[in-house]
Amino acid sequence: MATTSTPYGLRLAKRLGETNQRHGFNQYPLPSGYATDLKTGDIVSLQADGTVAKEAGTTSVATGCIGVFMGVAYTDAAMGFLNKQQWVAGTVASDAMAYVIDDPDAIFQVQANGSLTQAAVGANASLVQGAGNLTLGRSGVGINAGTVAATATFPMRIVGLINIPGFSVPGDAFTDVLVRFNTHFSRQNTGV
Repeated sequence: MATTSTPYGLRLAKRLGETNQRHGFNQYPLPSGYATDLKTGDIVSLQADGTVAKEAGTTSVATGCIGVFMGVAYTDAAMGFLNKQQWVAGTVASDAMAYVIDDPDAIFQVQANGSLTQAAVGANASLVQGAGNLTLGRSGVGINAGTVAATATFPMRIVGLINIPGFSVPGDAFTDVLVRFNTHFSRQNTGV
């Protein structure tokens, strides 16, 4: 049961209207020396220069919120070409490309920081930005259970609950939910 707070960021579950998992992603450049850690499951925004950066918002996200970071590929001076599931702050690589699930209809599994019931489905929610786990390269992003409401500006829409006995059931102390972006860049008319 989800009785322990172990946020893991956003994990791709499926595409809206689909019953199985889809792995649609694109690559976006990361600036060499980018000074913020990026871990698998972190939310990223498209910047004015065409690169991506970690989205740190909680109750709202940047206009350019583009998707979920799933890893990075770059050439390391000592080790050659690398594929990694995280970006360590300050890494110098002029060819760094982030893998981002940027489908606005993607559905993600994410843990809430509290208990949620079936009544949460259809509501919007803000985010919590935990530190994550640099050793495992796993995000600390989660859903703020205390903010579940009809608020249109909240970044995530809850579309379902995870109901897997022994793993998570509705009402667990830290309920796992299915969400989609409520404020995704591809659904907005404003550019970056």
